[in-house]
Parts: sequence; structure tokens; C-alpha cells
Amino acid sequence: MDVRRFKEDLYELAARACADDDQEVRSKVFATADILVNLYKKNLVKINHSALELVCAHSLIRQGYSVKVEQRLDETLVCDVMGTRGDGQLIVEIETGFIPPEAALEPAAYARSRIASKIARYSRFAGKFALGTTPSYVLDLPEFFVRPPRNRTREEAAEIKTLTDVRYNKPPISIDELMQARLHMIFLIDVDSASTQELDPDTYDRTALVLLDWHRIVQGLNPR
Repeated sequence: MDVRRFKEDLYELAARACADDDQEVRSKVFATADILVNLYKKNLVKINHSALELVCAHSLIRQGYSVKVEQRLDETLVCDVMGTRGDGQLIVEIETGFIPPEAALEPAAYARSRIASKIARYSRFAGKFALGTTPSYVLDLPEFFVRPPRNRTREEAAEIKTLTDVRYNKPPISIDELMQARLHMIFLIDVDSASTQELDPDTYDRTALVLLDWHRIVQGLNPR
């Protein structure tokens, strides 16, 4: 564990992100970096994920949010980034596309299950919920979550539940949780430029659909 290198990397990223910001924003971003350094000392975070959290936190701080990282929500869930301001709370859960060894032979199914599980489990804890990802990774969003709850059916929810129950069943996600789950936006987090871009789920989904349909055809599935 190289704490010095971790801190230097995060401070360099914070300085890059805050190049045009005032002292108040800089202070809050560097304080967030310090929190991540302390978590690293406890072996609770890693540099690639922390870099994404820091850039995301910077974006929210500039928008007037009070930001916490690695915030505990209940006895089992810790969210990546939580922002609070006058109009309510926003949770951003970061998805990097990491596939564990046990899912090496079914990475696409694993990723779809994890994304669905994150939306269902985390969105109930805040007024708005977002997924954060890198520009180089394409989120395979279940269309179910792109639509508002009033345009979903319980039969569709049951299909999503079957998907999530394969790997995320402690505790299992209920049909009611799935029916009410919301995805309000996608954060594209570019660490290289220390910047973010926000997209609504429908715009992101339409942009990604061509590549994802090709992937589904290769897998022998029906395109959307």
C-alpha cells in the first residue's frame, strides 16, 4: 500500500479539476481527496475508483452541493457519492465495468445484473439517482429503467428480478422496489480532463443502442 503515491495522485487530479475554481471550491475538493486518502489507509478504496469519485464530487460541489463520498446508507449499502442541497439529495453510483473472475465467462449478463441491482437498491435513498461511468465504457441499461414507473409492468419487473436474483439476492430485490426505482441521469466522468458531462438516460440509451444491439446479436439475443 503506497499512501504517499495515492495522495499525490489525488492531489494532482484535484488541482487539475480546480484549475479555474475559487478557493471555496478548491478547499472542498481537496477535503474530499483527504477523506479518500484516509479510506485508502484502511484499505477501503482503490485509486481508479477514487479518481472517478473525486472528479464527480468536484462537479457536484461546483453545482452547489454539499458532498460526501463512501456514505453509508444502511447496514449493507455504502454509496459512492452523495450530494445534498436545497432541492434534495442526489446519489451517484459509479460503474466501471469491472468483471470479477467468477463471472469471466458471462461478463455481459453480470454487468446487466449489477447495473439493474444498483438502480433498484440505491435510488430509493435519494430524490435523484445517477450512474457515473467513463466515456470508454458503455452502460447496458435495461430499457425498463429508462422509462418512468407509470410506463412499466410488473411482468417486466419480474424479468428484471430474475436477472438480479442470480447474483444479488442477499436480500433479494422486490418487485415493488423495481417498479419504483428511478434513474435520473448519467454522469460521464473523464478523469483525463477532470471533467464530467451529464446526460438524461434516454439520450444516453439512444446513443449507446447501436453498439449494444450489435453485442446482443453476437450473444444470440434479440436486439432492443
